[in-house]
Parts: sequence; C-alpha cells; structure tokens
Amino acid sequence: MTGHFTYRHILCETRDGIATITLNRPERLNAWTPLMADEVRGAVGVAGADPAVRVIVITGAGRGFCAGADMDALDQTADRGRASGREVLYPQDIRFPDAPGPDLDGLYPGRFGYLYACPKPVIAAINGACAGIGLVLALYCDLRFAASGAKFTTAFAARGLIAEHGTAWLLPRLIGEAHALDLLLSARKFTGDEAHRLGLLNAVLPDTEVMAHVAQVARTLARDVSPRSMAIIKRQVRRAYAQDFATSLSVADHEMEHSFTSADFREGVRSFVARRAPRFADL
Repeated sequence: MTGHFTYRHILCETRDGIATITLNRPERLNAWTPLMADEVRGAVGVAGADPAVRVIVITGAGRGFCAGADMDALDQTADRGRASGREVLYPQDIRFPDAPGPDLDGLYPGRFGYLYACPKPVIAAINGACAGIGLVLALYCDLRFAASGAKFTTAFAARGLIAEHGTAWLLPRLIGEAHALDLLLSARKFTGDEAHRLGLLNAVLPDTEVMAHVAQVARTLARDVSPRSMAIIKRQVRRAYAQDFATSLSVADHEMEHSFTSADFREGVRSFVARRAPRFADL
C-alpha cells in the first residue's frame, strides 16, 4: 500500500491485511494540519481500494492521538477573521464505486465522509490526547478503543467555534442528546473511562495495552470474517440512518439474496462444517 507514496505528517504500514495509519507529529501531540488531512484522506483511499487490506487502524505517534487543530493555523484564521479558501474547500470526494452494499452517495458529504464510504472497517486506537478535530476523526471511525488515561474534549465552544464537521448530528446518535450537549456546550475534558461509560468507546484499556488489544481485534476482522460481509454491513448501518424500518428490512432482504450466491457464503458454511479457518476472498 505504501510503496508509491511519501508522507510528511503520517506514517503508513500494511501487514497481514491490516493497514496502520499513524498521525506523525508527536512533538505537537499530532496536531491536525491541512497536509495531514490530505494525507490521511489519501491513505484511507488507497487502503480502502487495496485488495490486500481488510482492516484500517488509525492511531497517533508518541503520547497523543490528535490534540486538535494546529494552533498556529487557528491563530492565522483568528487574525484574518475567516478561514482561508483552502481550509473551507473540502477535498474531492473519495468514492469506492465497486464496493458492495447500499449506495451512500450524497448521504455523508464533508471532510470526513470518506471514512463512512470506505468499505473496510476503520478502527481508532486512541493512545492519548484526543481533542477538537482529533475527536471528530475518531467519531467517524467504525470502532474506537482508548487508553484509560487518554483525555478527550470537543474544545469547539472554548475556542469560540461551533459543533464542526457534522458532530451536532453524529454525537447525539452515538451517546444521546443530553450527553452530547454536555460535551459540546461545556467543552470540558473527560477521561477514557468516562468516554466508555457514555458509549463513545467500544472499550477502554490500560495505557500499555491499547495497541495490543486493537491489534487482536484487527486480526480477528482480517482473518475470521468476510470482507464482503463487513463492507455491506457497514453500509447497511450508515444507510439506515436515512431509512425507515421497512426500507432497511427490504435492503437487508435484497442483500441476503445476493449473499446466498456469493463465494464467501459457500466458504463460510464449508469452513464451519469442516471446523477449519475460513479462506474468504479479498474485496
């Protein structure tokens, strides 16, 4: 995946079906920059289209996950009284036209919609500070695991900003309106333990165990389940936000009929009967 690209603000590695994207500005707690945004987007686009990749992990180098937007860039924006043209122009949409499952075109525009469009599961391994746009990045991932000592904050209201990048829509759906309003209005700091209690995280772990746990989850997804099934299920869930129950059920019935004719269904049944590890096709 990484051989044809040179990155400045991230690192990328693919091994055993798992693509790991590491935000790599540890001296700034991986503060988010326009270049980092472009590089993460590009790396997810490449990994999402790579048949050798089944799972994507996003984490941070050093002590932090992402401490929010780079303050130098925010200071320049404050001086101008407006964002620059480059900052408000969203990158061109990443599309995965060959991905199986319901169509998501037009449902999730904006800077992070590509993470929903990506047919591979995306896991956030939150190893430390996760603030502002760093928290937004984590919210758009499919699974989130964090260190108990990690500190979180929405940060927006404390900077005179608003709930950015769709978080006013997304956060209440993850943790409920009351909790979402608390975190957004107060911009207070909260720990990984509280984030887990609120339902923001799949699990919270001792600081030294986060990456090992995420690696185990990623290996399970890469080895034991169908890439085709994961892609369709991910799109079913995200499409269902804009559907009533009857429509969601109809989509499921349609996708189930196609699944019965797939090679992965045959392999899933045969491997279970033979009591062996499945050998699912790459996506």
